[in-house]
Amino acid sequence: MENSPLFSLYFQVHQPYRLRDLRITEIGSENMQYFDEEKNKAVFRKVAEKCYLPANKLMLELLKRHKDYAISYSLSGVFLDQCEEYGEDVLDSFRALAETGRVEFLAETYYHSLSYLTSLEEFCEQVEKHTAKIKKLFNQTPKIFRNTELVFSNEIAEVARLMGFNGILAEGADHILAGRSPNFPYVPPKFDLPKESKNIISKHKIRRAPKDIKVLLKNYRLSDDVAFRFSDKSWVGFPLNAETFTEWAQASGGHSINLYMDYETFGEHQWEDTGIFEFLRTLPKLWEEWKIKTATPSGVIKSWGKNPCECFDAHTYVSWADIERDLSAWRGNQIQDAAFEALYELEPEVKKSGNEELLETWRKLQTSDHFYYMCTKYWSDGDVHKYFSPYDSPYEAYRRYSHAICDLRSKLK
Repeated sequence: MENSPLFSLYFQVHQPYRLRDLRITEIGSENMQYFDEEKNKAVFRKVAEKCYLPANKLMLELLKRHKDYAISYSLSGVFLDQCEEYGEDVLDSFRALAETGRVEFLAETYYHSLSYLTSLEEFCEQVEKHTAKIKKLFNQTPKIFRNTELVFSNEIAEVARLMGFNGILAEGADHILAGRSPNFPYVPPKFDLPKESKNIISKHKIRRAPKDIKVLLKNYRLSDDVAFRFSDKSWVGFPLNAETFTEWAQASGGHSINLYMDYETFGEHQWEDTGIFEFLRTLPKLWEEWKIKTATPSGVIKSWGKNPCECFDAHTYVSWADIERDLSAWRGNQIQDAAFEALYELEPEVKKSGNEELLETWRKLQTSDHFYYMCTKYWSDGDVHKYFSPYDSPYEAYRRYSHAICDLRSKLK
């Protein structure tokens, strides 16, 4: 169809290291094990069989069958570590996708952390480590940055630009767009960082900084139609088919329809018997018939060219979580704040110790999921948090986490 917007598919792939039942009597013991290896392996293999392997097999078929089809991923460092521990078959399936030349891998914080909120140095170290891992595994140096949980601000955008990224993903939050469409590239306002921040960033640059950085916004309504509402029989759009979905997307107009979602949507959150894989299989065939093109985030920016961009001004943090689209999913109550502050108070001592094992443990404790599990929200958001949590309650999540922090602190002393 003439003048149809591009479609840009991006998938977040992540698995945390879940904590085992740490008892207070174990604190200070010599060989304390923080993470539940049996549980982590079991979850990884379950999701691999339901999602990663069948979804990657399907994506490879679609990429081979449809020459104009392109997709993108952000694979967290802790997910890649678990691939090397529990799932070389999963890693090989992502390598096969990379070899097609039409899959873009994005950069993020290695440990899927919220480190930017407290430590610029730690944030830059993690981004640098993640880009090196992507280069090693897939022979790509990422050009686009995706911060953990899509946490974004004007300041973060400027840091990403100085590190050398051409684009950054963000939530198409209504309160910032103020009636505008999320289906266009935007730019952040000019932001002047302190000299000391620039000095930190200069040590971890990925490449030369571009003149500006494009902000690509998630169309959350269309993305959530697939990620959350696809199998909801009470939803007015049920059952959703490829034709209806594409018509909705085209009606929203703009330059690109950015569909950003967790990869576990396919087979894990939306089970195979819902028809989610068949829906995914049908889309590129339909788009090819309707002459609709797909593009990676870099492709979206390239196709936009030198056209002027409006300003996306996020002077406070915005994320893709919960109704508020802010930080309250991770920093919304006292136990979350106490855990977060206790963790980052240890940074100077951990790094001064020179102990690589303690540093690795401390960094795994930064993964945002640990704080997400401590959320005490109610209603629909609370149900989502409960669905993802491996623990009986937010307070159980805090108990295990605080015991881990206490033990880590004792080892440093």
